[in-house]
Amino acid sequence: MNITWFDDYDLMSESAASIIYDEIRERRKLVLCAATGNSPRGLYKRLVDYHYHEPSLFDQLTVVKLDEWGGLPKNHPSSCEYYLRNYLIEPLQIPAGRFISFASDAQDPESECRSIQRKLDKQGPIDICILGLGSNGHIGFNEPAAFLEPFCHVAKLAASSLNHSMVQTIGEKPIFGLTLGLKDILNSKRIIMLITGDHKQKVTEELLNAQIDTNLPASFLWLHSQVDCLIHS
Repeated sequence: MNITWFDDYDLMSESAASIIYDEIRERRKLVLCAATGNSPRGLYKRLVDYHYHEPSLFDQLTVVKLDEWGGLPKNHPSSCEYYLRNYLIEPLQIPAGRFISFASDAQDPESECRSIQRKLDKQGPIDICILGLGSNGHIGFNEPAAFLEPFCHVAKLAASSLNHSMVQTIGEKPIFGLTLGLKDILNSKRIIMLITGDHKQKVTEELLNAQIDTNLPASFLWLHSQVDCLIHS
């Protein structure tokens, strides 16, 4: 794991964006897995800036949504769908055919996960996976547990996840999560982990101990050969 510390959030975001920019120039048909939340927002803003100056660079980019809050109405302002469409998909002009996305309001969540898995198996593997670090050590909605799921699955959300800023203030809380599994993530050719927020200091220290534990799902990233861990402190 390549660990870099930043005392400036904008510099961290620019560093992550530069990695993606260089990779896309090498492989135009790149598959990018995108997380949501506060940590990657600056990164996405810089990708949009790149698009403004060089729109053709993104003409073959495929985006995979990392996870989704289950049970929210379609296009709910707190959904990952709404976030990604607002910050990434629409600004980069990614068409529906190049956006692999869990439906938050799927009638059959298990079937939805199988559908996303089939699409990922066909389009993948993921070239670059962008991750944030959950306050309890989760990545995607792979929550701490006695065992971890390898593939796309319906996840039981931890109480700490339901306190996430995206859904903290809404009246009707999500009732489950839909997420890529640990094997899906670890199959990525390259991973960029972005960590921000003072409240994540303890879990960051636990991650950097490099002790792999299912109660700290992010610790499995130590098994991957190319992880860039960018930390804003």
